[in-house]
Amino acid sequence: MIQRRAFLCGGLSLLAPRVVESQQTGKIYRIGILEQGGPYSSKSGSEMHEGFRQQLRELGYIEGENVVFEYRFAEGRAERLADFAAELVRLKVDVIVGGGTLGPLAAKRATSTIPVVMAAAGDPVGTGLVANLGRPEGNVTGLSNLGSELSEKRLQLLKEIVPGLSRVAVLWNSANVVAALAMRETAAAARTLGLQVQSLEVRGSNSADTRSWPTLGTET
Repeated sequence: MIQRRAFLCGGLSLLAPRVVESQQTGKIYRIGILEQGGPYSSKSGSEMHEGFRQQLRELGYIEGENVVFEYRFAEGRAERLADFAAELVRLKVDVIVGGGTLGPLAAKRATSTIPVVMAAAGDPVGTGLVANLGRPEGNVTGLSNLGSELSEKRLQLLKEIVPGLSRVAVLWNSANVVAALAMRETAAAARTLGLQVQSLEVRGSNSADTRSWPTLGTET
């Protein structure tokens, strides 16, 4: 939570120099919120959003006075993100905050000029969100959760918990580019650790393709 709040504050501080301008001209800034999931119904989601709003107030952005939010929730339907991103661009928002990875990707594809802030994206370099972590370039900045890079550590922890571990099942969403990258990292880590990965690849809401990851050898 602390990292997310710090990130959101830091990412949107790019608007901070405009507070005085807003006070002088009466301009109202628009912040687009693009999420793959639904409205902030969970406690963690609500707390994060409230922390976001609080930090904006401390920067001088008061909702209803000089800043408004444009919310777009895909409700779990990733195919809607492109249309929502295009809609935010048409509304000429000043910045787009995208949750996860698919939201920022949709925003980046929709605009090369409006700043895009990614909130806890997975592998921003591997997914093409930024050129590299040190010099991201382009119009995207933000935070990565380093999920793919932690794949080996997760398997190491599992082996410590279950010393006789030889086979691990992984349930992942094949429609999510980050999940595919994480699966490749997991497969590579498993080879190093002498483990076999059983892939449970979800292709839809009611089905899954069960198979061994092809780079791991003979299926059992």
